[in-house]
Amino acid sequence: MKEGPLRRALLLGVGGTRALIHSGSEPSTRLAQPVHRFSTLLPKLAGYGPDINRPWTVDNALILIVEDEPQISDILVAYFAREGFRTVTAGDGDLALQHHQMLSPDLVVLDVKLPRRDGFEVLAALRARGTTPVIMASAMGEDLDKLSALRIGADDYVVKPFNPVEVVARAKAVLRRTQGGSTDAGLLRVAGLTLDTSAHTASLRTGDAPAQALNLTRTEFRLLSLMARSPNKAFSRAELLDACLPPEGEAIERTVDSHASKLRKKLEAAGGSGWLEGVRGVGYRLKAI
Repeated sequence: MKEGPLRRALLLGVGGTRALIHSGSEPSTRLAQPVHRFSTLLPKLAGYGPDINRPWTVDNALILIVEDEPQISDILVAYFAREGFRTVTAGDGDLALQHHQMLSPDLVVLDVKLPRRDGFEVLAALRARGTTPVIMASAMGEDLDKLSALRIGADDYVVKPFNPVEVVARAKAVLRRTQGGSTDAGLLRVAGLTLDTSAHTASLRTGDAPAQALNLTRTEFRLLSLMARSPNKAFSRAELLDACLPPEGEAIERTVDSHASKLRKKLEAAGGSGWLEGVRGVGYRLKAI
């Protein structure tokens, strides 16, 4: 596999297989041999860990493409990468759910006809977990199929054969609709929470009470900033560990629990009870209350 400025890959051990997260205009090379889980520091080394210094934008989101036809999958990867998106692929329903739990993608492009679990089953499982945006893709253009997908919780539906440019455009539109928070002029705002990433200050306003300043450590501020860019998204401990510790640091994922516990207490003291929520088996999410 060639490396270059337009083509890098991060290999993460997920369910005994390799998950390939990449960017660039070339289609992905699929690797299926078993591997051990890699250290959570690998995203830093490869440049794909959460970058709290770069504001989240629609165009650098992580897209999970679930498609069992390699040619279609590679075309979508190429078109998304050309627009600056990061992508990861899965060829069956079970692997899609594993990738989703480990990598917390910002959006899923989900085919209906899949091995092991079909797209409707995967969609139902995703909705049971949370609100990750999903665009269904299928050769079945019947109104009943579209209605079924939308009723289960799909955010959009495209019919094959589709124009990949349209799929990317639809993905951008869905992300703009579903992602909260504002990053104008270095400010992040989620409901009554305001963070100034330039001044390194944070405050929380609840109800009619005046805003209260949050006295956060550098690590707590980095954690809160990351989660505020994608409110209601469930972040894994590995993602949060990469965000809160410097690249040279050495820590285990459970270290995040200690930081999250202190951050939760400070939010609660300012009236933000329930804002920071633990997600069983995954990590944490910031609830926009």
